Amino acid sequence: MSGKGYEIGSRHVFQDIGVPNAEEHLVKAQLVFKIDAIRKERPLKQIEVADLLGIRQPDVSKMLRGEFRQFSVERLLHFLVALNQDVVVVLRAACLRVTAFLVLVERA
Repeated sequence: MSGKGYEIGSRHVFQDIGVPNAEEHLVKAQLVFKIDAIRKERPLKQIEVADLLGIRQPDVSKMLRGEFRQFSVERLLHFLVALNQDVVVVLRAACLRVTAFLVLVERA
């Protein structure tokens, strides 16, 4: 086989594969990753997470499997607050565009 059978992408997989609204999708993925990390750390069952978030267990399952388009960034942030997280949003200018960074700190 001659040549590479793969292509090296950037650090933004959703943009690389052409997902619409890639920036928003990346933020959502990062928030869901944090929700799952909290679930595993405690440890909580999906049904317990669903009860804390005020959603159904099948929706938690879908969200954790990457099907989170139905949830807005704002709603995912509310989920983190429901899991006793303080959410701080920091904005900074970066090369003619604004980039949002989310800093999550667990409450004492």
